[in-house]
Amino acid sequence: MVPPIDRFGGYDRPVYLVAVARFVNTFGSGVVYPFATLYFVRVVGIPFTLVGTGLFANNVALATGTLLGGYLSDRYGRKPVMVASMALSAPALAAYALVSTAAGFVAVASAAGLAMGLFAPAAQATVADATDSEAREGAYGLLKVASNAGFGSGFVAGGLLYSVANVAVFVVDGATSAAVALALLVGLPAIHGGREAATTVRGTLAEWRRAVADRTVLALALLNVGFAVMYAQMQSTVPVFAEGRLGLTSAQLGTLYVLNPLVIVVFQLPVVAAVRRRSWRRTRGLVVSAGLWGASFVALLGVFRAPRLLGIGLVGAFLVLRTFGEVLHSPLITALTSDVGTVDTRGSQLSVLEVAKRLGFGIGPVIGGAFFDLGEVGLLWAVLLVGCLVLGAGLLALERSIPAGINGRPAAAD
Repeated sequence: MVPPIDRFGGYDRPVYLVAVARFVNTFGSGVVYPFATLYFVRVVGIPFTLVGTGLFANNVALATGTLLGGYLSDRYGRKPVMVASMALSAPALAAYALVSTAAGFVAVASAAGLAMGLFAPAAQATVADATDSEAREGAYGLLKVASNAGFGSGFVAGGLLYSVANVAVFVVDGATSAAVALALLVGLPAIHGGREAATTVRGTLAEWRRAVADRTVLALALLNVGFAVMYAQMQSTVPVFAEGRLGLTSAQLGTLYVLNPLVIVVFQLPVVAAVRRRSWRRTRGLVVSAGLWGASFVALLGVFRAPRLLGIGLVGAFLVLRTFGEVLHSPLITALTSDVGTVDTRGSQLSVLEVAKRLGFGIGPVIGGAFFDLGEVGLLWAVLLVGCLVLGAGLLALERSIPAGINGRPAAAD
């Protein structure tokens, strides 16, 4: 724990620096998201299934980078890994503007994923290092607010920019990563400076295996794959579905998508505070999250029988319901995982959770693209609804093996 210098609102300075970095970086991501899929399918002319394959390659690379980032942040410290990730991401993300073929898309997506993957476990471990267990959910909630405020601003800017110069969105995305690298290099203190480590490849792999072998971490990671498959639909399949079924333009879609970050900015911190006051078990909050995701897919099923205006409202309902699920999911599962291990293994263990999410993000577009290409979009939403029920059952089964001190706290602790 660093000394409480520059403390404001209950957190130490590194938490706020990471939050600001997330805001700037996700602004760039929001400029691109959700227009990237539309651009490569509609403008470049890459088949949807191959775009899904490129997104899968991106997420495999993200998973690889995340595993490296988690271990390297434990070994060498959080700050150098975060700075290196953003510095390498800047040119990789900007290179999307040059893509003209499916092969080029896969190559750039892989390079960008590898660079970006380094960041998340180091950033999450920084927040855990700078907070006590009781404050961790709120700190991760703050990061979520910063991320989605950036996304929301990016959605609006991206909708306008894409309609004028569509490739410019990729250049802006790369520029934000460069700005974050510089800000972290100058302003972030070194909280965790690394530790002694094995000097051979075999010894390094043995260290990593010991860090990530915890059964609770592995179970949470498996469940996180399922959650991420649900997340992925918002970026990959829902924009194409809304455009094709309802005739929404890119600017209209970007404006509608502001509902996602708006709900998070307004409700994230109050919801986390309410969960803490009521001393919910973290797994129970995650079960509620899965239920909200299921309800969001029910809303999409309703679009098929609805007139256009009501259909737009149902897409909005999907965004609101799945966002409340996200409000619960992200801080609860991250805080739960960060409390399982020790400081010296935290980065590696959080990287497993992040890898699981990235794998789900990769699998999600492939599944969605296959259903779209087969003309079975309605069946896709029904299958995902069943998947949400399976997630809820899995969480209730896992709850029995998690100690109360990790999964929740008595009311007196608040």
